[in-house]
Amino acid sequence: MRADARLRTRTSALPVKRFKTLMQPQTVQLIRGLGLVAAISVNVSNVIGTGVFLKARVMTCNIVTPGKALMVWVFAGLLSLAGALTYAELLAMMPRAAGEYGIIRDAYGRAGGFLYGWTQFVIARTASAAALAVGFAIFLNDLLGGALKPVYYQYVIGGHTISFGRLQVVALAAILVTTVINSAAVRVSGGVATALTVIKVLVLVGVGTVAFVYSGGDWGHLSQANTGGTCEAVAVTGGGFAGLAAAMLGALWAYDGWNNVTFMAGEIKRPERNIPLALIGSMLLVMAVYVFVNVSYYHVLSPTEVASVPAASSTAAEVVRRILGSTAVTLMAAAMMTSSFGALQSSMLATARVPYALAQDRLVFQGLGKLSTRTHVPVRPLIVQGIWAGVLVLAGSYDILTDVAVFALTMFYALVAGSVFIFRRRMPDAPRPYRTIGYPVVPILFLIVTTWLILTTIWNTPLQSSIGVALILLGLPVYLYWERHNRRTGGTPKYTEREQEQ
Repeated sequence: MRADARLRTRTSALPVKRFKTLMQPQTVQLIRGLGLVAAISVNVSNVIGTGVFLKARVMTCNIVTPGKALMVWVFAGLLSLAGALTYAELLAMMPRAAGEYGIIRDAYGRAGGFLYGWTQFVIARTASAAALAVGFAIFLNDLLGGALKPVYYQYVIGGHTISFGRLQVVALAAILVTTVINSAAVRVSGGVATALTVIKVLVLVGVGTVAFVYSGGDWGHLSQANTGGTCEAVAVTGGGFAGLAAAMLGALWAYDGWNNVTFMAGEIKRPERNIPLALIGSMLLVMAVYVFVNVSYYHVLSPTEVASVPAASSTAAEVVRRILGSTAVTLMAAAMMTSSFGALQSSMLATARVPYALAQDRLVFQGLGKLSTRTHVPVRPLIVQGIWAGVLVLAGSYDILTDVAVFALTMFYALVAGSVFIFRRRMPDAPRPYRTIGYPVVPILFLIVTTWLILTTIWNTPLQSSIGVALILLGLPVYLYWERHNRRTGGTPKYTEREQEQ
């Protein structure tokens, strides 16, 4: 009796709100901890990888003149901006975790959403992460003068050589470090992305400024054409429409990742305001930096010299070498190493939200739908993602996977953008904090160009495209298994329930 009285006395002394909190089960939810600057940084850090350092040579070989190359950079940027303008309406209206996944699922059904998540997590973005990790190791090897070349073991399986050496150890370590960073609270990982983005932008602006001020270049290069450039390891199309398509694909590859922040839609503060600003602001920033840097390239080097840059080097390295001599090798290796690591960190940060959302819909193992009680981030998906990316690093198959999945990802871009018409018709009175500027012209132009790119990719690389479709369709049996499992167990998609409550 005394014990019961003491318990009643202690309980009655608690504030009512706190008492209810103690008695009810606790649910851990994502925290909106990313501000506008961090959201822009997550996007910019993923976009600026190595393309801006490497693609000027490929573009000059295919379309000959600097003027055309610069026009392609602008046009590719505007196309990406058109996608960002369209995405901004959708994500401001539905700011949820793994944003694109939710849009695909709601517009085209659970099967479409699952195939999207399957493609992103199993094939494309983890393979991209593996490639970025290996790129980081290669640039570190250049910085260390080849110290990472030794190979410990090497196997040949089915004509495919699998190597394990210092390069692979460093790549795995990069994945481990980024996984640990991204397991911290989102404000911490967002802060790291911001710092790395600032470094990237400063490096590119620094290269351009030095090229303009100290190189003694010639503005006349901008009116010249490539005549006799070696174009080492470049698939030269011979100019014309095919050359324009090849240059366009190169520029779009450099802009790829403009949608990265959409995966973090459930963790952005004031999403109705900050998601549109992050998507649009990041693209305008990247476009400005890319055009500025490429103009500086042609100011220092003639088009023929740009086309003759060795495949093992980069246009940026040759520009800096012209100004600083052999010191350029060390500086550019450090710059590209930082750029690769930043892209890896922001990519892995965003991709982990895809299996988390799939788990909330009961389309993968439920354990992947749990958040850390301490940091409120999906740590388990981050770990699984890191392990799978590490497997791809060891298997060396990431380049094949990314090649065959490129056109499929472009198809998903088109599906997401096309859903703006579906939701305008299906939900005409839904609150839309932001409406696509230039609707419906902007989304239509984006769809036309992306469709052209899909058809061009199928025409130019039918084998890779067919393999890409096959890999995506492999997800169908997995989807059917989980749906049968849900019917057998009476499971209800928790993710959908919580969205309806909100």
